[in-house]
Amino acid sequence: MKKPLNEKELKALVSLLEDEDKEVIRHVEERIISIGSDVIPFLEKQWESSFNPVIQRKIEDLIHHLQFEYLKHRLREWVKSEEKDLLQGAWIIATYQYPDLELEYLKAEIEQIYYEVWRHFQYEMHPYNKVKLINRILFEKMGFRANTKNFHSPGNSMLNVVLETKQGNPISLSIIYILIAQKLELPVFGVNLPNLFITTYKDEKMQFYINPFNKGLIFSRLDIENYIQQLHLNPDDIFFEPCSNEEIIKRILRNLIISFEKISEHHKSDEVKQLLQTLGGGLTGESD
Repeated sequence: MKKPLNEKELKALVSLLEDEDKEVIRHVEERIISIGSDVIPFLEKQWESSFNPVIQRKIEDLIHHLQFEYLKHRLREWVKSEEKDLLQGAWIIATYQYPDLELEYLKAEIEQIYYEVWRHFQYEMHPYNKVKLINRILFEKMGFRANTKNFHSPGNSMLNVVLETKQGNPISLSIIYILIAQKLELPVFGVNLPNLFITTYKDEKMQFYINPFNKGLIFSRLDIENYIQQLHLNPDDIFFEPCSNEEIIKRILRNLIISFEKISEHHKSDEVKQLLQTLGGGLTGESD
């Protein structure tokens, strides 16, 4: 195991990025990368103190590489965890674009929405009325809505952006809906429909469906059957039954791949494909 470098040694190492010998630079970059994400704050300080744009770019590339490797590590740990917490999974994905984003920030934002619903919530209400209450607070009072004007924006898949702008795509709005409903102890889960992600209320007595992308529209199994028929697909259980949190996160990643490809950020698209493969997900599958 290599001995950790002190600040003086790190400064000397970074200064070698200016060397004209490409082999020296390669060894320096490998050494910095081998230290891991702990070196990122130091690299950020060095970037700020540098006046050489070439060195700054090399430091930026190193920081991104280290952040990306750490993101993959967290994603691997998440998928191995028993709980596979949905909010944590969405946060990990959002750190791809916003590496400084704190999980506690997202928790606080969700808690605030939950409190707004909880203040009016009555546990004896009929499930339809509970859902209609969530709809009223989320879509009428708080103004969450479908981002139809910029549907393929990568921001639609970043939970922090959706919470700030109150605009999202089917899966991001569904994630917020699921998180609020489950905090209220409602059996609401995601459903992987082709071309559209929705939610379902399902317990031992009843099941119905909710479309957060359409202000929480409530509909039935027959409506889904008709939708599947219009797409000329065979009915499949996955179109009607709850999906796992892992499948939700995979679908976010597939959405992001398409989003980055549409704006010609192919490097980012390739990196998100790596994230999907980290979860064991194929590159083909449903997206919104």
